Amino acid sequence: MKFEERFDWQLFFIICCFITVSSVALFSAQQSTQYSDNFVLKQLVWYGVGGIVIGFMLLVDPEDFKKISWYLYGFGILLLVALILAPPSIAPVIKGQKSWFTLPGLSLQPAELVKIFTILVLGRIAVNHNSKHRSSFKTDLLLLLKLGAAAGFPFLLIMQQPDLGTGLVFIAILAGFVLISGIQWKIILPIFAFISAAGTSLILLAIKAPDILDRYLGVKEYQLGRIYSWFQPTKYEDSSGYQLVKAMQAIGSGQLYGKGFGEREVYLPEAQTDFIFSIIAEEYGFLGSCIVIFLFFFLIYRFTTIAFKANSPYSSYVMVGIISMIAFHVFQNIGMSVQLLPITGIPLPFISYGGSALLGNLMALGIAFSISYHHKTYMFGE
Repeated sequence: MKFEERFDWQLFFIICCFITVSSVALFSAQQSTQYSDNFVLKQLVWYGVGGIVIGFMLLVDPEDFKKISWYLYGFGILLLVALILAPPSIAPVIKGQKSWFTLPGLSLQPAELVKIFTILVLGRIAVNHNSKHRSSFKTDLLLLLKLGAAAGFPFLLIMQQPDLGTGLVFIAILAGFVLISGIQWKIILPIFAFISAAGTSLILLAIKAPDILDRYLGVKEYQLGRIYSWFQPTKYEDSSGYQLVKAMQAIGSGQLYGKGFGEREVYLPEAQTDFIFSIIAEEYGFLGSCIVIFLFFFLIYRFTTIAFKANSPYSSYVMVGIISMIAFHVFQNIGMSVQLLPITGIPLPFISYGGSALLGNLMALGIAFSISYHHKTYMFGE
């Protein structure tokens, strides 16, 4: 088959739509931001870099990703360890987090790359385990421990930064693998019930007895403020609830059709990153917001189609990890903008400004392109 017949034009169309939406939203955001940076130009540069990465990954067979997955994972772990040990001159503490390498002309967040490396390793673990063991309580529990260890190690390193939002993404990726890797439900259900009960208990302790969390878990006051402002944002409007209140005002004031391009009235600091959705909702209203959400549904639907048609179990597992990552990002980002979820600082994929996050998401897209491009159809089965 020729290149144009093998290339996934549907994915290409979706990413072109995201580039357009991101450029328009960022142009509006930079008109009222406290910075003088040209976010649109920088975002397009990162899209260009990501396009080169996608072009390279397109030529790599998905099975080759499997072969080098542990090397990439080890490299990612080394980056996270180096970030913790690095001096403030190259890894400064920004807003209480030590999450970025800051070099002349470049800022890199290693965790965004480690997400992709972890997905590749988890897929390899699941495939190798299921090829060697028949499903039973003992073998399924062993698989769960393997998956948990592989995802838990970078999670613990990221929590040292501390970065709860990114840590939750690793939990979402792990949950996706646990659900589709063949582990019996009699193992999964008690674990999910325990996690739900623990999460509810932590929220109740944050409200009723915050001193216990501070004493035994080291939860700081500013972290508890996110919980308080989530439940009562107007009460904490002058502090931790300021961004949430402004985001909801912007979204609500857009109403059905929005105020139009460049007609924003609600000022929201740092809107170009975590709260880019509020800009879209204010300027283009409910209808514009629905179009953006539909694009994400279309993207996830296309990912799901690629996962079902993949020639190897490994490719299917990797696609499930990518779906889990993107879906959680979208749900968390939009959810925190409308008070459905607490604020965690997770960007909106492909739209929010941020070089490292965009590059990580484009790498995930490159893997999807590769799996779709190298798909083979056989006359008599696979």
